[in-house]
Amino acid sequence: MQPQGHVQVLMNMIDFRLSPQQAGEQPRVQHFGSSTPWGGVMKEGGTVGCEFGISDEVMDQLERMGHVITKRGGDMYGGYQAIWREDEPMRYFAGSDPRKDGCAVGY
Repeated sequence: MQPQGHVQVLMNMIDFRLSPQQAGEQPRVQHFGSSTPWGGVMKEGGTVGCEFGISDEVMDQLERMGHVITKRGGDMYGGYQAIWREDEPMRYFAGSDPRKDGCAVGY
């Protein structure tokens, strides 16, 4: 889940201009059954799990597009803390994922 979660949070910050906190609070999806670096090979395209917050309409559309949805809410995918720096003016923004214990700390 780690690389999948990283991409989803970064897309939320860069593409949708959400703060690090808002980006981490958005519902996530996880693809299961992917090929792996240690030799596992994906068969039949794998499956997709969705957290609570992904609407039934979105999951139904994904199914119409050919994705196999196996998990509909209930699971939580990933956990994250981040610090985002902007240079002009110099300032920092932080976010801590509500899915896990932790905090974003900078010095």
